[in-house]
Amino acid sequence: MSKRRNTVFGMMVAAGLTLALIGSAGAADKAIKVATQSPLSGDQSLTGVDIKRGAEMALEQLGGPLTALGFKVTLSPFDDQANPDNGVANAKQIVSDPAILAVVGHYNSGVQIPSSEVYHTSGLVNVSPANTNPKVTTRGYLEVNRIVGRDDVQGVVGADFAAAKGVKTAFVVHDKSAYGQGIAEFFKKKAEENKIKVLGFEGTEEKANFDAILSPVIAGNPDMVYFGGMAFQAAVLFKQAREKGYEGMFLSDDGFDSADAVKIGGKTLVSGGGTFYSTVSGPASVYPGTAKFIEDFQAKYKAAPQPFAAQGYDSMSIVLKAIENAAVAGKNEVPTREAVAKAVRALQAFKGITGTYTFNAIGDPEKALYFIQQVKSADPAAWATNPIVQTLEIAPPK
Repeated sequence: MSKRRNTVFGMMVAAGLTLALIGSAGAADKAIKVATQSPLSGDQSLTGVDIKRGAEMALEQLGGPLTALGFKVTLSPFDDQANPDNGVANAKQIVSDPAILAVVGHYNSGVQIPSSEVYHTSGLVNVSPANTNPKVTTRGYLEVNRIVGRDDVQGVVGADFAAAKGVKTAFVVHDKSAYGQGIAEFFKKKAEENKIKVLGFEGTEEKANFDAILSPVIAGNPDMVYFGGMAFQAAVLFKQAREKGYEGMFLSDDGFDSADAVKIGGKTLVSGGGTFYSTVSGPASVYPGTAKFIEDFQAKYKAAPQPFAAQGYDSMSIVLKAIENAAVAGKNEVPTREAVAKAVRALQAFKGITGTYTFNAIGDPEKALYFIQQVKSADPAAWATNPIVQTLEIAPPK
C-alpha cells in the first residue's frame, strides 16, 4: 500500500512539474523586449541617459495593455557612447536576440545611420526620438522612423532667423560628423540665398583649443558664428571666442540643446550678441501634454528631464502601441518583426505627449516643430527655462 501511495504521489508531482514547465515555457514564449540605443556614458550622456529614461517611463506607464494580453515586456538599454562603431556592434547584438522587437534611439545621426543598416537587414523597427539628418529616412527603409524634424529644414530655419536678426556676415564651423556637417551645409546654403556672406566654412574635431579656427574669426569679425555639432564642443569654441574679444552673435543647433553648454561656457554664453540655438525638441514644458510626464520624471529621477526625454517617451509609446496592434492582429501571439514594423508605419494620428504622429511613406512625421531658443542664464539648472523666440511647424521636404 505504501509503495502504491508513493507511486501515485510521484505521478502527481511529475504532472505538477510538467504543468509548471509548460507554464514557464509559455511565459518565455510571450516575452518581448524593446531596446534603446543612446550615449549612456561620455560627453553626451546627459541627454542620452534621459532618452533612455523617457523610454523606460513609457514602458512602465503604458505597458499595461500588453501585460493584459499575457506578454511580459522588458527594456534592454544599450550604450552607443555616441560612437558609430559602438552603435553598430550593439545593433548586431540587438538583432541577434529574437525577443527584441523594436529599438528606440539613437541621439546622433552619425550613429543611427550605420546602426539602422543592421536593423534594416534584420527587419527590426527603429523609432528615433532625436535623429535629424535627412539620410535617416531618405533611404526609404520600412523599419526606420523618426518623430522629429530634419536638418534640411532646421538649417534653413537657422539661416532665416539669422537674416531676420540682420546678420550680414557669418563664419560657419562644424564637427565633421554626419549630423554637424550636414546641418552646417544646409545653414550655409540658405544663408547665402539670404544674402549673408559666409566668411569661412571649417570642420574640426578639436575639443580643447580652437586658436587655429578663431584667428580668422577674430580677424573677419562676422556678425554671427554658427556651429554645427554638439554642446560639449560648441560651448568651448564660443567661450574661447568671447575670451579673445569676439562680441557678435552665436547660433547652433539642437546638438547644443543641453545644460552641459552652460556648465562649460558659463556667463560667456549670455554676453555680447547672445547665444541662440535651433532645435526640433524644445523644453518638455513647451508641449501641452507633458505636464504629468515632467512631474513623474522629476519624482522618479530627482531631476528635470533633458531635451529629447519626452521624445524618448513618445517613441516608446509608439512602439508599444504597434506591438499591441500586431499582437492582436496575430491572435495574441508574439508578432513578427515585420508585423511590428508595418504596424508602426500604419499608425494614424497617434496621440503622444509631444504631438500627434502620422508617418509618411519614408518614416518622417507629416509635420514637425522647430524652435529657436536663447540662452538666458549661466545656471545649468535653469536651462529648461531658456525662452523660445520662434516656433514653426513645417512639413518635411517632398
